[in-house]
Amino acid sequence: MAADPEKVAVIVGVGQVNDRPADPAAGLDALGLMVAALEEADKDAGGGWVADADSVAVVQQISFRKDNPLAQKVADAIGSKAAIVYESVGPNGDSPILLLNEAANRIARGEIKVAVVTGGEALRTASQRAALAAKTAVADQNPLRNLSKGRAPGYRQIYGLTTPVDVYPLYENAGRAAYGQSLAEGQTESGEIWSRFSHVAAQTPTAWIHAPKTPEEVVEPTADNRPIAFPYTKLMVANSSVNQGAGFIVTSLAEARRRGVPEARIVYVGRGASAHEADDFLSRDRYDKSPSMEVCLKRTLEWNEVSAADLDLVELYSCFPCVPKMARRVIGWPVEKPATVFGGLTFGGGPIGNYMAHAVAEMVDSLRAGEGAKGLLFANGGFATHNHAIVLGTQPLPGAGEAHDFDCQAEADAARGTVPPLVKDYAGPAAIETYTVFYNRDGSAKSGVVVATLPDGGRTLAQVPAEDAATIAFLTDGAAEPVGTKGTVVEASEMKVWQRA
Repeated sequence: MAADPEKVAVIVGVGQVNDRPADPAAGLDALGLMVAALEEADKDAGGGWVADADSVAVVQQISFRKDNPLAQKVADAIGSKAAIVYESVGPNGDSPILLLNEAANRIARGEIKVAVVTGGEALRTASQRAALAAKTAVADQNPLRNLSKGRAPGYRQIYGLTTPVDVYPLYENAGRAAYGQSLAEGQTESGEIWSRFSHVAAQTPTAWIHAPKTPEEVVEPTADNRPIAFPYTKLMVANSSVNQGAGFIVTSLAEARRRGVPEARIVYVGRGASAHEADDFLSRDRYDKSPSMEVCLKRTLEWNEVSAADLDLVELYSCFPCVPKMARRVIGWPVEKPATVFGGLTFGGGPIGNYMAHAVAEMVDSLRAGEGAKGLLFANGGFATHNHAIVLGTQPLPGAGEAHDFDCQAEADAARGTVPPLVKDYAGPAAIETYTVFYNRDGSAKSGVVVATLPDGGRTLAQVPAEDAATIAFLTDGAAEPVGTKGTVVEASEMKVWQRA
């Protein structure tokens, strides 16, 4: 039986905004970016849509936290009297795809006719204004690190594991060892993926940086590409110093046709899947892969009856190289093919939780332009915590017009191995499970941290002081693989310290 057009979810309008005034302090705030993005999406859809929205969903922002929640303010600004007005639980990278999937389900259940989803981050402007007010350098106003200011550091923070850029290298280094790669081979793969991102961004008007890079330029530390957290350089991490907004309009196929949207501009929403890891990244079973990511991606492909060979386009979330590396191995996506339609979070731009709204917009535009018939969107958020994927197409996908339960958490939990108990007060023999090294702005090592496995299967943290140049070199020079090597966790002052065997 043919699907009911009243219940088939489609995207009819997309909009993006890059706000780059000469004086960053004069830029739009997050609310302004969200409204501007929806206005662009409304124009893209032919006009007259956003004011009729039955649902207004907003990705939570951090640029101007005092203004939260913003969803009702967005609805008021676009003239919507929507009964469903809400924002994502957090500023997580999976939020735009989650909100898209929820909108598609509401349309399939006949609850709404028009939904809008938007997000925006004005971190460039927020940092500039904060620096002027505090009379500090803009570099001292990192919104992510500032979130923890005033709080007593916990166990993880004492060892330097505070923000995503501190934590994702744990997956990178564990993954490289599990893949059987040398450091040079692992960095080559990262450079190949990121170089392709930069070339896509260079051809994408809405991307933040239009500067193609070679793989070598991506991975080689230089004065302009300083090391951040081993093995990541500045060009390998998300660029959050942006003012970017994006939004899209979801409706039913019947409503799109009633309003005269040309068939060639209608993009169909397929089925999605979601699953997550424990919020505490020290309560994960492993760091070389993610069971929740694997389940999320495999179910998305299965439910849309596609394989990697059937996909013309993909967007594999790219806050840091370890994420698309893990994801491409799950779906079988070759390194030679770009894993983005927007340019990745380094070059396209990294507006915290809203990157994937830009990816949705670019995927829609790419499908409309005839660059393919099916595209996969994979989102990741938190500390490699939240996963959500979905497929878009130029034709109806399996299950069109049917609401579906996209939560795959039970399956992900069943696939997860035993989580090592965390032992904070430990001294004695151990082995390196994974690690990273943090750097100062001048490129010198600040300290290292080892996630260590104990003889009884437990897990603990240990610092590598910057003064221990020999161990810092062992962790970073690539002469031998540190993961799996043995050593000793010894008592120090506030922290335990790692000593090589």
